[in-house]
Amino acid sequence: MIRLHLLLLTLVTSVSGPVFGQPVEQQEEQPAISEGTEAKSKLPLEQLQTFADVFYQIREGYVEEVDDSTLFEYAVKGMLEGLDPHSVYMTREAYSDLQTQTDGEFSGLGIEIGRRGSYIEIIAPIDGSPAAEAGLQSGDVILKLDDTSVKGLSTDEAVDLMRGPVGSSILLEIGRPGEAKPFEVTIIRDKIKIASVRSRLLAPHYGYLRIAQFGRSTGQEAGEAIQKLATDGPLRGLVIDLRNNPGGVLEASVAVADLFLDEGEVVYTKGRHPSAGDSYSATSGDALSGAPIVILINGGSASASEIVAGALQDRRRGIVMGTRSFGKGSVQTVLPISESRAVKLTTARYFTPNGRSIQAEGIVPDIVVERAQVTSVEGRRITEADLQGSLTGDGEANPQDEGAESESLANLRENDNQLYEAFTLLKGFTLLAGSMPAAPASSPAEVANRESTDD
Repeated sequence: MIRLHLLLLTLVTSVSGPVFGQPVEQQEEQPAISEGTEAKSKLPLEQLQTFADVFYQIREGYVEEVDDSTLFEYAVKGMLEGLDPHSVYMTREAYSDLQTQTDGEFSGLGIEIGRRGSYIEIIAPIDGSPAAEAGLQSGDVILKLDDTSVKGLSTDEAVDLMRGPVGSSILLEIGRPGEAKPFEVTIIRDKIKIASVRSRLLAPHYGYLRIAQFGRSTGQEAGEAIQKLATDGPLRGLVIDLRNNPGGVLEASVAVADLFLDEGEVVYTKGRHPSAGDSYSATSGDALSGAPIVILINGGSASASEIVAGALQDRRRGIVMGTRSFGKGSVQTVLPISESRAVKLTTARYFTPNGRSIQAEGIVPDIVVERAQVTSVEGRRITEADLQGSLTGDGEANPQDEGAESESLANLRENDNQLYEAFTLLKGFTLLAGSMPAAPASSPAEVANRESTDD
């Protein structure tokens, strides 16, 4: 027990030590702490004694011998997992994986996960990943990984089970909202290379910018993509697709919003510690010179993608369309506690420029459009031109075939009705502005064909 009490003394000493990993000599520069806060920060000896007693009983009576360091790791993990789904204890391997994902390449299934009760929920599959190709969706709940139930597992433990050699398979049991029974799906592990930004023209002068997640270089990549889209002339409108974007680097989301905002606040954070509060602002200049923007979001849009959508919505720079976003509005800070260990701790909340908290609320679209399979019910319509003996028009013949145009629009609606609505809204903005677009009437067919191959 003497050694145990010495370990507890070390724990108490570490609690009163550096805040947010700062050197001890800098602590005097921190803002003064009130008496109430100082009293609250002291660990009560009675509860420490209870912890010591439980520790001792496990150490002496558990069916298998467990060393002290392992028990302390379990205790730390339990403390963090009891706070919120995103605060975790990180081993060297976990921290290395975090860095690798931030850089845009890692191995695995290609899903962003979080905890839902005792199970693991899929926040979003990554574009082009094995998980996306297998048909996994945002909101799916993982019940089993091979023969192992994930009930009660931490996200790190679930990730460890999902990792494996490239080419190896894993069997997932999935529960999907709206379906009566769980189903199984086998996924082949692969190297996940995240194409952070993809772009194309929906029609001449109408751009499409797909951001799959926010890595370190996403802001720069998005800026270059917009320049490329505008090669043949200024864009008259842009769709920014943030659906199933699980987030990523905060600074990257600020850089993307900065492309379209001419100064002003993008997002700010607030936390209990003074250093957790910060504000991020845009610089002068708008890459689209005020051209209209539609931002697509859904339940898989989280964190950094919600920052972009919320900023453009609050600043009235774009119309948000789709369905309510995921609602991850918390900031995690990685705090090293040794050379091989770190803590990822939730330290603040995100707020949009108008002061809205994203956490557990999400971003509500300006125009709600559910993803749906849309089929025309009109069929072939009889027009004046079909009537026997009808007069011909006085004007020049229309070189475009109306039937082909209707068919191309129907294909676009069937492939992605949300993108179709966003595209037509952009064209509506142009018409209201009194400038007819130069796009040919048949251009939606190209959109439908590209959509079926690219997404």
